[in-house]
Amino acid sequence: MIERTIRVTVNGRPYEKTVEVRKTLADFLRDDLDLTGTHLGCEHGVCGACTVVVDGAAVRSCLLFAAQMHGHAIETVEGLADGETLNPLQEAFREHHGLQCGFCTPGFLMTLTCFL
Repeated sequence: MIERTIRVTVNGRPYEKTVEVRKTLADFLRDDLDLTGTHLGCEHGVCGACTVVVDGAAVRSCLLFAAQMHGHAIETVEGLADGETLNPLQEAFREHHGLQCGFCTPGFLMTLTCFL
């Protein structure tokens, strides 16, 4: 097993972690940082449920390796709200019933965060 130590900023918080080079960004966020709002759907980059923002660009976290993220800033759905207060996009989804079943909602929110 080959490992690398990476330094990343996630939702404004710095982390230094040792990861297997084959671990995806999605698995790193969920398993190593316990940020489970990033969901895994197709694991082929098609569905968008795993979308996060890396350095201001929406990316599919199932297609990237955590080791590639060294030195980058990552935003997840957990970083959108300010404590208990939803951000305006989250509030609009809630107010207009844009959640559907909710599984893909984090990916929608992160994609639209970059779009807007």
